[in-house]
This record gives sequence, structure tokens and C-alpha cells, in this order.
Amino acid sequence: MIGWSLEMVLDPEQELFKLSRIIDWSGLEAEFGSLYCPDNGRPGVPIRLMAGLHFLKHTFGLSDEQVVAQWVLNPYWQFFCGEEFFQHKLPIHPSQMTRWRKRIGEAGVEKLLALTIEVGKRSRTVTERSFEKVIVDTTVQPKAIQHPTDARLYRKVHTAMLRIAEKEDLDLRQSYRKLMEWGFRKHGGYMKAKPFKRARKVLRSLKTMAGRVMRDVERKMDDAAFDRNKGAMILSELILSQKRKTKHKIYSLHASEVECIGKGKAHRPYEFGVKVSLAVTHKEGFCVGIRTCPGNPFDGHTLEGQLDQVERLTGKVPNTTFVDKGYQGHGVDPGRSRVLISGTRKLGYTLKRHLRRRAAIEPEIGHMKSDGLLGRNFLKGMAGDAINALLCGAGHNLRKIPARLRVLLYLLPGRASAALKDFLDQIGIQSFPQPTPMPA
Repeated sequence: MIGWSLEMVLDPEQELFKLSRIIDWSGLEAEFGSLYCPDNGRPGVPIRLMAGLHFLKHTFGLSDEQVVAQWVLNPYWQFFCGEEFFQHKLPIHPSQMTRWRKRIGEAGVEKLLALTIEVGKRSRTVTERSFEKVIVDTTVQPKAIQHPTDARLYRKVHTAMLRIAEKEDLDLRQSYRKLMEWGFRKHGGYMKAKPFKRARKVLRSLKTMAGRVMRDVERKMDDAAFDRNKGAMILSELILSQKRKTKHKIYSLHASEVECIGKGKAHRPYEFGVKVSLAVTHKEGFCVGIRTCPGNPFDGHTLEGQLDQVERLTGKVPNTTFVDKGYQGHGVDPGRSRVLISGTRKLGYTLKRHLRRRAAIEPEIGHMKSDGLLGRNFLKGMAGDAINALLCGAGHNLRKIPARLRVLLYLLPGRASAALKDFLDQIGIQSFPQPTPMPA
């Protein structure tokens, strides 16, 4: 028995249903088709399915496992990803999303962000004039690590050495397993009660025990075993040797690229991750550029690269760029883009009004962190930092497009212009349900 297709049973007025019709999936398949071999091995997973799952993941702020699990339960998600009939089984294993991100790389993910910008133009959420004025700011994309105290790092080094000894079948002189756990709890209690002299004494003991186990492992392993565990051994040595004022400190064994960044926030003086530069349109708050800036550079030094990305994604350099006072000395040629810094005086009324709107980028960053996945990055390495930031920008845009269409149809039910009605007819949107009026 032939079942009903999803297109026949789903509500054509639903947002994802409409959004799936606006996106140029064929262009995306042509773009990534060269990454697949047509006549060697098992056929690849459809490109629309993988791209759609990543769009849904960052639109709704889910993990790889969650988006795959909810895909089975949601027919609108299946239709968005190109399925013709309802599927009752998992489309892929969640680990395949990781491999697909590695396959397309940072350049491929940037094309996904460019696709959302094209969708924004097709849906009239943004126009070509929107790209003439942008707001640029930086934020921190925190990494998924524990707060890196010295005691916690020493315990992690000790745990890593015990794991290596067990894997390589090494007979240690002493493991210090119970003493390490006792000292870690004791140090936490002293730091809470504030007898700091006792806390420092216990911290020295933790460092000594971790160092003894590390040196014992290093003595007893052969060259082949050292090569297999070279990364962990080098990072452990750096952690045990770094001082309070050491530059480029290691804050995590599994994410050595993490940097300590201070943004001057009273509630959070330091964040551990990577600096991210963000560009949004001045009026709509639509993301037209987002990139990671490893090394924690000065904000002004990131502006030139951010304008390059905006030009690459939108096809034009903004005429005016609005930034905060952290961009003093940015070095951008005034002939390329006029950069207005907060607090600039002797401006006309219109420019003053536009400059006051520079702070509108702050809530956009907040939405990316609370609604999206910019608030905590679980992807591995510096490449994972860049990929997660770009996908967060794409998810931010895909949250704005349906909201914009919904506002237009809700606020202008009987007064919409002829051009707006023609456009809505072109993409297949007829009406949205209106609220029931209250009884008199």
C-alpha cells in the first residue's frame, strides 16, 4: 500500500515548510558534489539531509544526538531535509555529522552561511541596501572545559598518567590515587574557608604527586610508547612547569588551544575559549559575517579581516561600519569603509542616530549564545571553533527569516502593499492564522 506523501499531509503554512521551498538545495548539492565519489564504495548520505540537519541543529540549539533523535519524531524536519515519505528509523548515526563537518571544512561551512544570506534576500528579510551599513563587535566563544584551577589541572595530569600506565601496562612505583583525591578535596575546603597558607601547602603536594607519577611513567615507557602518547606527555610537562605569569598557558589537556580572555565583565572577569568577531546588518541584525580570531588579538586588528569576510559573503563592502571604543586605531582605509566609533562627536543628526544603534549587536550576541550554540563549543580543535561559530551565524539567520515573515503578515493583514502580496504569492505564503478576538 502506497502511503501519503509528506507534502500532501503537512500544513503548507508552517514555517519550516515554507523555508524549505526558499532554500536553493540544488545549488548546495552542486557545490558539495565534488567531495563525493560516485563509483567507489557505499553511496554517500544525501547532501540536503546533512546540511538540513546542521541547519536544524543550530537553529534550535541542539546537539548532534538530539537533532538526529528528534528528526525521527518530527515530520516537518523530515520534509525540510528532503524526505518524501515519513521515516521511522534514524537517518544517520550522530557521528556522521562530525565526519561531514570535517569533509566540507571551514570553507564549506562558510558557504552554508552564505546560503542563509541568499535566503534572507529571497525572503526580503534583508535587501541589498541592508549590507551598506553593518555593526561589528567581538565576543568570546567559551570552550566546553571545566574552570581551570591549578589543583584541577594537576589532578587531570595525574589521571592522564594513570591512564597511560594502564594502557601501556606499566608497573608504577606508587600511584598516589587516594592521596590525590584527598588532597584535591582538602584544597577545595581550604579555599572555601580561606586559610590560603594551608591551601598553598596542599597545592604543592598535589603538584609533587603529579610530577612523581609523570616522571615514573616517562622512565618506564619505551620510545614507541612515548610516541603514541607524545601529546599528553608534552602538555603535562607544560602544565607542571608553568608559573603564574607564564604566557600562553595551558588550561586544558583535551583542548590545549583554549585562551584566557578578559572582556571587562563584572560577573565574569575571565572566559576560556576563543575570541569571535561578528558583523550584523545595522537595521535587521542579520548576520553577514562571523569568524574566530585565535591568539586574542586587539579588537581593532580584527576589523580588516571581518570586512573581507563580509565582502566575500555579500559581494560588497559596507559603506559605513559602526564599532565600539575598543576599535581605536583599527587601520581600515577610510576609502574602503567609513568606520564610526562610539562617542564620536561633531556628527550630523542622522549619523548620531545611527551610531546610537551600535549597541543593537549586543542582544544579537545574546541570542546566539542563549538560543544557539555560541555559548559553549563542544567541537574539537581550532577548526571546530571556526566551524561552530559559522554555523551559529547560519542558525541565527534561519531564526530571523520565519520571524520576519510572520511579523509582516501579522501586522499588515489588510494593509500590505501590492508588492508584498505579490512576493508572498511567489513563495507560496497565503496567510497566517489571526488571533481570535476577545468577546465583548
